[in-house]
Amino acid sequence: MTHKWHLLYATRNLPQASIIKGMLEENSVPVLLVNKQDSSYLNFGDIEVYVPVLLKDIARHLVDKGLLN
Repeated sequence: MTHKWHLLYATRNLPQASIIKGMLEENSVPVLLVNKQDSSYLNFGDIEVYVPVLLKDIARHLVDKGLLN
């Protein structure tokens, strides 16, 4: 099954993106991380967190709840 992906979150902080990915996967939400950071200059580009379009509302709720803690 192929998913249409929705950009849920973008950050320049790889550990933060990894934590969000782990939290979503613990809640059975598939995640795709796309690292668009320049390999020489890490302050250029983002790490993007994508989720399936059908699960974007659930994922947004989980991320908002998680970032408030």
